[in-house]
Amino acid sequence: MAARAASPASPDAPSEPGPDTGERPRRAGYRRLPVQQRREQLIAVALELFGSRPPEEVSLDDVAEAAGASRPLVYRYFAGGKQQLYEAALRTAAEELTGRFRVPARGTPTEQLAAVLGRYFDFVAEHDAGYGALLRGGSVVETARTTAIVDEVRRAALRRTLRHLGVREPGPRLTLLVRSWISVVEASALSWLDEGRQIPPDSLRDWLVDQFVAMSAATAGHDPQTARMLAGVLALEVPGGPADSLLARLRGLPAAGGSPAAPEPPAESRAGRES
Repeated sequence: MAARAASPASPDAPSEPGPDTGERPRRAGYRRLPVQQRREQLIAVALELFGSRPPEEVSLDDVAEAAGASRPLVYRYFAGGKQQLYEAALRTAAEELTGRFRVPARGTPTEQLAAVLGRYFDFVAEHDAGYGALLRGGSVVETARTTAIVDEVRRAALRRTLRHLGVREPGPRLTLLVRSWISVVEASALSWLDEGRQIPPDSLRDWLVDQFVAMSAATAGHDPQTARMLAGVLALEVPGGPADSLLARLRGLPAAGGSPAAPEPPAESRAGRES
């Protein structure tokens, strides 16, 4: 539906005040916008500010200043003040992040998973401070509603991942596996930010793909459904791909005694030692 400008007589949409309202003078960059466009602009500005600083450090005056508007105008659109604006910005960010879970059509399962993780870490990098404050919790603007928005993103990630794996009705172990891996991704993103992004994002992405394969392999030993899922994924992989590369590296690890696994000696050598 196309946005329309509100008239002063409209009871359900805020109108932007004119020059004779008694409010403080506008800066040169101020211009009138249709109602929906102004609302979207305020949310976009708030999202940028909340993403660059912890939410408690952002004020309505900051939003108004960045939007080229006045504080009373922001209240006209968000009568609940900063809390309502933060929730609107968070919901917009959640929708954007969920949209990045879309799996590309091409590639092996692990390559597709890597592509989704790449878009995820692009989002984390763009909204670093806000992302950290959001997932750590404890923010003064955190409420049951904001927690529900974040939980919905996690549920969306769970649904998309299971669909990507071709699983329609996951059992408890497979569900726990995917949920646990999503938690690993979130914790890794927070640590990555805390440590100054020292690990290149592509390397971190590939490590998390390996984590998923390794966690799946460990779970497959306890759960037939996970074993079937992993077998199906590996059957679609290609030589030299992420999964094949991981398996090759695992084969080269030291044996249980701490030294590299030695090749089996010829049969005649063994017979000589036994005699």
